[in-house]
Amino acid sequence: MASLHTATLIGSVSILLWGTLALLTRMTGGVIPEFQLMSMTFGIAFLLMLARWRWRKQSGVVFIRQPLAAWGLGVAGLFGYHFVYFKAMTLAPAVEVSLLAYLWPLLIVLFSALLPGEKIRKTHLLGAILALLGCWILVGQNASGFQSQYVQGYLLALLCALIWSSYSVLSRLVKSVPTDAVGWFCAVTSVLALICHLIWEETVWPQTLVQWVGVVGLGLGPVGIAFFTWDYGVKHGNIQLLGTLAYSAPLISVVLLLMAGEAEPSSAILYASLAIVGGSFIAGRKWA
Repeated sequence: MASLHTATLIGSVSILLWGTLALLTRMTGGVIPEFQLMSMTFGIAFLLMLARWRWRKQSGVVFIRQPLAAWGLGVAGLFGYHFVYFKAMTLAPAVEVSLLAYLWPLLIVLFSALLPGEKIRKTHLLGAILALLGCWILVGQNASGFQSQYVQGYLLALLCALIWSSYSVLSRLVKSVPTDAVGWFCAVTSVLALICHLIWEETVWPQTLVQWVGVVGLGLGPVGIAFFTWDYGVKHGNIQLLGTLAYSAPLISVVLLLMAGEAEPSSAILYASLAIVGGSFIAGRKWA
């Protein structure tokens, strides 16, 4: 039980780091093409794992030897999610895409019932739905409403939710694959993103120190450490609770933007906070 709690705590670090995504992305100035930024940040994530191997005097080559299923799952999860997400953003408004894509925590809670030895408690489901409501209040306050001409983008956004939730849940079935292998998944994702960048985008390098700090921060935190801690958490921790806690990420993002003076307080933020915190409390508490 202690190891379960520890793994859940480690997995929750990812949620805190994903909460910094909006602020760090804003620091990049929004001028770096998506696939270029993706290639740079996943490349930094690989270098971070490489540094870990060097520090432990290990050869990272040993972690390449993983089952094909693990490789397919890892690359499809990391690269596939981001590729589909960026495509969805070109076909539908960003707010609506975010609303649909952020169904993945709820899907994690639902899909986890299919795992051996797992079952959904009513508190997990109730907490996840309440937190989802809070997330939709928070993200959707500037939504213009779903419109039929954007249906392709909406479907791709739903595919995003399906990809990431499936990646997270299915990772449980390959828990014998060490988290170090995710470093190689990040390397392949970086290369694939570079190929997409060279095909579809023009290169734009960061022009200021702040922009470079944003890029490096993304690579070290939300794209780097976060994917490593998430891998460990979903493989060995309470996956239903992690799914519910994931709805805290957009709330953390807004709080950081408020602290940085990049956002304004509103009643929507208050209501969303109550719903997300309340949902997480319900999901995490063991009721008699």
